[in-house]
Order: sequence, then C-alpha cells, then structure tokens
Amino acid sequence: MTSDEEPTTDAVDLWLAWKQANERLRSAIIGDVSAHSDVGEPERTVLIHLHAAGGTLRQNALASATGWDRGRLSHLLTRMEAQGLARRTRLTNGVDVSITTGGEAAWADAERSLRAALERHLLNRLGPDQVMHLRELLRVLSEDRLLPHPAADGLNRTHSRPRVTGTHEQ
Repeated sequence: MTSDEEPTTDAVDLWLAWKQANERLRSAIIGDVSAHSDVGEPERTVLIHLHAAGGTLRQNALASATGWDRGRLSHLLTRMEAQGLARRTRLTNGVDVSITTGGEAAWADAERSLRAALERHLLNRLGPDQVMHLRELLRVLSEDRLLPHPAADGLNRTHSRPRVTGTHEQ
C-alpha cells in the first residue's frame, strides 16, 4: 500500500467503525425503549422535539430538527393527531405543532426508558471526559457546514439516484 492510499483506507475504516457503532447503539437503545413504550420511535422523536421546545414548534422547524422531508412529517403528524399525541394549528404563515396532554404522558413514560437505555448502552461505557468530547464532536459534525452532494447542485447527474424518503425510522 502506498502512502497515498493510507488516508483513504483510514477514512474508510473510520466510516465503517462509525456505522457499526451507530447501528449497534441505535438498535440497542431503540429496542430497550420500544420494549417499554407503546409509542413508536418516529413519534418519540417528534415528542422529544416538541417537549424540548416548550410544547410547540412550527412544522417547518420540526422538519428541520428531525431531518425529515415535509411529506413524511405530515403523514406522521396525521397519525399522531389520530392517536391524541399532537395537534396542528393552521396559521396564516405556517403551521404550529403542539404536544397534547396525551403526548406529554407518552413522552414522560418513554423518557424514563430512554434515559435508562442511554445510561446502559452509552453513558456507563464512557468516562465523563469521553462524554464531553463525544458531545463536542457530535456538535461539530452536526453543523451545516458540509458541502452539498454534487448531484444536489445539478453536477454529476449521470450518477445520481432518485431520492428515497421515509424508508427508515429516526
């Protein structure tokens, strides 16, 4: 292997390690929480964001916070309204999404399981300094400083694939 190949190999190894850790942790945490909650993972994600925002968010802000497209979020919110977990209020300049009393109760129930799963699968496996460093790394990696994919700018159209949305839970 030449020295020119090493960074690529290191980058691929890092990517694979990231994927494996993410998939294992996500699966274990979601599995633990799902075993103790009647609310699905997508619904819990919305409830987390609504609760953290004080109970109400604009629908476009909620879509941005979850990283979901508007269609997927709208479909989920329709289900959540039917379940009594959230309600939408149409405004002249947008839509407010609010957590209901039922949504607060569901979140309170799920939060206990989530905190226990996070302790078990993540926090208890790391020291305080590692948690601090992980939080900082995730903050940096979550910033919107990434360059768009070439296909998103109309470049390299021959290699772009149709965008598939709403195929996995958040």
